[in-house]
Amino acid sequence: MAAIFMYWISTALLSLLYLTSAYMYVTKGDWVRQVLAGLGYPAYLVPVMIAVKVLGVAAILSRFSLALSDLAYAGIFYHLLLSGLAHLGVRKPRGALPAMIGLALLAVSFATQNAAREAPSPYGQAAML
Repeated sequence: MAAIFMYWISTALLSLLYLTSAYMYVTKGDWVRQVLAGLGYPAYLVPVMIAVKVLGVAAILSRFSLALSDLAYAGIFYHLLLSGLAHLGVRKPRGALPAMIGLALLAVSFATQNAAREAPSPYGQAAML
């Protein structure tokens, strides 16, 4: 029962983090482009990242396809890891904090998903070992 609560709380917080980020990308586009430029990324990534963030959350929450849900977990993992490293690379460790929190939430969500969902992920058991 605790694993079910851990799954839903971590997944809800991770989803909130990603949807808030996507909302900020939409509403504060100029500021986001400046931050991305400061990290060395091109501005054309903003619309792509908005779509990826919203679709990743949708894939995990809806879980209409188990393979797509696992792929979304992997994509979010790499995004958070690279985001944190990009901020650390330009010596802005404060900017890496949301990515580190996101990685912790992602790890808990992924590891406990089989306890809370009907169709088990074949990779969820490996995370528990």
